[in-house]
Amino acid sequence: MATDYYAVLGVRRDASQDEIKKAFRRLARELHPDVNPDPKTQERFKEINAAYEVLSDPQKKQVYDLGGDPLSSSGGGGGAGGFGAGGFGNFSDIMDAFFGQASQRGPRSRTRRGQDAMIRLDLELDEAAFGTTKDIQVDTAVVCGTCSGEGAAPGTSAQTCDMCRGRGEVSQVTRSFLGQVMTSRPCPQCQGFGTVVPTPCPECAGDGRVRSRRSVTVKIPAGVENGTRIQLAGEGEVGPGGGPAGDLYVEIHELPHPTFQRRGDDLHCTVTIPMTAAALGTKCPLETLDGMEEIDVRPGTQSGQAIPLHGRGVTHLRGGGRGDLIVHVEVTTPGKLDAQQEELLRQLAKLRGEERPMGQFAPGQQGLFSRLKDAFNGR
Repeated sequence: MATDYYAVLGVRRDASQDEIKKAFRRLARELHPDVNPDPKTQERFKEINAAYEVLSDPQKKQVYDLGGDPLSSSGGGGGAGGFGAGGFGNFSDIMDAFFGQASQRGPRSRTRRGQDAMIRLDLELDEAAFGTTKDIQVDTAVVCGTCSGEGAAPGTSAQTCDMCRGRGEVSQVTRSFLGQVMTSRPCPQCQGFGTVVPTPCPECAGDGRVRSRRSVTVKIPAGVENGTRIQLAGEGEVGPGGGPAGDLYVEIHELPHPTFQRRGDDLHCTVTIPMTAAALGTKCPLETLDGMEEIDVRPGTQSGQAIPLHGRGVTHLRGGGRGDLIVHVEVTTPGKLDAQQEELLRQLAKLRGEERPMGQFAPGQQGLFSRLKDAFNGR
């Protein structure tokens, strides 16, 4: 009775080549003789090797699916569990089962993508609110001007490695109880590149890039805030061998403002006025981000009350419009009075019936958001 190679690998008959390869690698890790020397396990290992030899080869798989056995003597195969050009000839698949995905065959490229870079940019509040354009100085790796990224001194070039003959890897044949097996490893002379540079560029020492300071123009959109990162594609480090540059990230750091505190897209500040001004009302000049404006403090304004100026805050980063400017009023009570001032206040208290006020008590203290709500509602 013919062997069910699909059952040996534990895959469906309609399994893809990737599924067949994954199943083989999983079983190879479990059953390899170096891991499990039990004789029965060795026989099982030969079975999965034979199954993989058939199912991984489209022609042999077609013969098997039609009812034949390409490994049988009549089918012209090398016999189940053969370790010739068929079964164990794909030794790289066995090695991949232990060491992960197969590495790229052939020489490695000397040209690779560069790393990303990041720089911090300090902004004033008005620059963050309305946007700006800045020229920043960046120290990064750039293409070597002497060798144009080739890494070789002018007038010379990279030569094919005489050890691996340009393949980037060397092979080694070893013997084991399984027979002769061939393994490959990166060439020690060229480090897997397939070429050597006999005369490196004196400017970049063969790396194809040098450190340099350059100016980069960055456009800051309106509404950015602390921690915002702006990506500049291709403005980072140039890669080894003059490879494509990585990206440059500009991280925004908003400097403190002497008058305003930013909370999201709203601005907050505090104006301190005397008790008389709060009682009678007044106008206070304030330098906003849009210029000088007068804050109208209505008569009877209480300490802690907020006066909103709509649309005087920071521009919304996404979408139109701006936040608000919230002015918090703080009323000061005079601490030292002369005789005349004290007499006048006593007369005022007598006129208002406030000579011995009982006071009004309430639980807790009204919070900021409650006061803001009252301000917007006109209370």
